[in-house]
Amino acid sequence: MQIGAARIDPDALRRELFDHAAGAYVSFEGWIRNRNEGHDVLRLEYEAYDLIAVKEGEKVIAEAREKYALLQAHCVHRTGLLELGECAVWVGVSSAHRDEAFQACRYIIDQVKVRLPVWKKEHYVDGHSGWVNCERCAAYG
Repeated sequence: MQIGAARIDPDALRRELFDHAAGAYVSFEGWIRNRNEGHDVLRLEYEAYDLIAVKEGEKVIAEAREKYALLQAHCVHRTGLLELGECAVWVGVSSAHRDEAFQACRYIIDQVKVRLPVWKKEHYVDGHSGWVNCERCAAYG
């Protein structure tokens, strides 16, 4: 698990997960989009309690390894000011089979969104800004 201001390089991260025993690789990239809940978004700002976020993120990855037959797993979350289109969070996993890879990737991103002390501030086109509540970030049907 990594937290920091450095730009995320998905291709380099994918190469780190390569394993000859892997039959599947699944990743998730969370990008900065231009609209949220009716507001035009200009950019986002992330803050994190780095030490705790890394520790909790490593717990999430360990849990995923226990629940699913993973060969490799990694997660990176950005902090700082991010522009539209930039990758804010990346998760990647490799496993022998696709089902475990899909489930584990979903598990990791959902847990990271609700458990890590990472806060998101949206900066809107109209000049306003606001911190976004992510209580339902991992909710899905």
